[in-house]
This record gives sequence, structure tokens and C-alpha cells, in this order.
Amino acid sequence: MLLDRPLDLVRTVSPHLRGRADPAMHVGPRLVVRATRTPEGPATFEVQHLGDRLEVDAWGAGAEWALEAAPAFVGLDDDRSGFAPADRLIADLDRHNQGLRIGRSGAVLEALIPAILEQKVTGTEARRAYRGIIARWGEPAPGPHGLRLLPEPAALATIPYHAFHPIGLERRRADLVRAVAARAARFEEIVAMPLPDAYARLRAMPGIGPWTAAEVAVRALGDPDAVSVGDYHLPSLVGWALAGERKATDERMLELLEPFRGHRGRVIRLLENSGIRPEARGPRLQPRSIAAI
Repeated sequence: MLLDRPLDLVRTVSPHLRGRADPAMHVGPRLVVRATRTPEGPATFEVQHLGDRLEVDAWGAGAEWALEAAPAFVGLDDDRSGFAPADRLIADLDRHNQGLRIGRSGAVLEALIPAILEQKVTGTEARRAYRGIIARWGEPAPGPHGLRLLPEPAALATIPYHAFHPIGLERRRADLVRAVAARAARFEEIVAMPLPDAYARLRAMPGIGPWTAAEVAVRALGDPDAVSVGDYHLPSLVGWALAGERKATDERMLELLEPFRGHRGRVIRLLENSGIRPEARGPRLQPRSIAAI
């Protein structure tokens, strides 16, 4: 595939990577490999960035589907229509990060389950739970890369909640993982829905709030306007970068992002990749342990 404009492959796909030890995905210099469950079966696909073109390979029963989905995953159809920021900082960040795109996986559950695991815990806790689920109940992915797949939704739905305790999940999140797995087909349908309807279906499930819905929408659906309201760090990042305010509320964050409506998620990605950060002064979110409960 020939590229019509710059692509920063690693930064574009980084939101899908769940830590350096992600068992379902590997990212290297100008390379991404991902294991996924497609409508046609399991697959692993590999994308290599070679100058002004991409080479894509795939393995498994879902290889053909994965090959067709790979361009969207790496942001080749990212629609920047209407994004012409007047704000000098954002315009400068955009100019210096022309290869940063918003891709979409089209795999809802593979975005939704990790988002549930990340609810109100540290990244370390969430990644440990994610790795634990795949190690205990997942399966080897097709191909030569040694990746593993998330468990089949039907299998995940039948795991008793207490079996999740040793990997750090309390009953609330464990039950929510089981519930969304039991309704996997309904959630996967949202890739073909208008974004407002997709958000509505996500939010209709108790336990899926605005933060989780936005985390899913930006990864699975490629929503350039997704804003993760309720995030622990994001309001302060936006407040500091756009207004020089060390602390900000969700309401203030939304106010500052309003001029970028339609591309608020794109602005957030630019800020997250900018290295701009307010000095940390408040208490940090501390890890918990429930494995012995």
C-alpha cells in the first residue's frame, strides 16, 4: 500500500497496546503485529512501514478480514475534514506530528474489556489483569509471532467471578467483563452504527459510563471527537496545556476543548504525545491488591 501522506505507525497504533508485555500485540520500529478475533475467525496481522509504503501479511482463518481491516487500523482512512486549529499550540503540534493519525480496529470487545479493566485503577493493575485473562483463558494466535488471543466471548462469559480475584479483579469489574462477553454480538454491531447510536448502546449497559464509552469509541470506531470524561489525569493535562491551569475539572476541560468540537479526541492525542505535563503535586492513585480475598 502506498502512503499519500506521512504516517507515524508506532504513535498511531500505540493506544491499542496494553503495555510493553501485551501478549496480543507487538510494536517495534516501523512494525506492528496484532492478534485479533475477526468475524471469520482468529487472525494475526503484521504491518511493516517501508518508506512510502506499507506491507501487510496475515495468518489464520480471519486473515482475509484482517488484511482488509489493516489500513483502517493504522489510520489510512482517518478523516481530518474541518480540522484547522486556530490555537497556536495545537496548530504547531499538528504540524510537527503530521504522521499521527486516528485508526480504528473494528473490534469492539477487544477495546471494551481492557477499558473495563482500567476503570478506577492504576495502569499497572489493569495490565496485570489483562495479561492474566489472556494467560489463563486465552489461546495461541495464528502465525509465527507467538502472540495470544483474548478468550472467546462465550467462554469468558461463563467464568465465575471469583476466578478473576487472583489476577486482581474485584466482583464489580469481573461481573461487568462477564456481562459484556455474554452480549458480545450486540456490542460488535456498533461498528456499523452512527456514532451517537454506538455511544447510546455502550452507555445502556450498567457499568459503562462516559469514560469507558469514549475509550472504546476512539480505538474500535476511530472517533476523532472522543473525550474520556472522568479520566484521572486528562483534565489537568488539557487545563495546563490550553490555559496554564494546574488543576482542572471535567467541566473546565470540556470548555477548553469546545473550539475543537469534532476533533477533540485528535487534540487530546496531540497533547498526550507532546510531553507537556503539569508538575505533579497531588496524591497519586495507589495500587490495590485483592488477590488474597
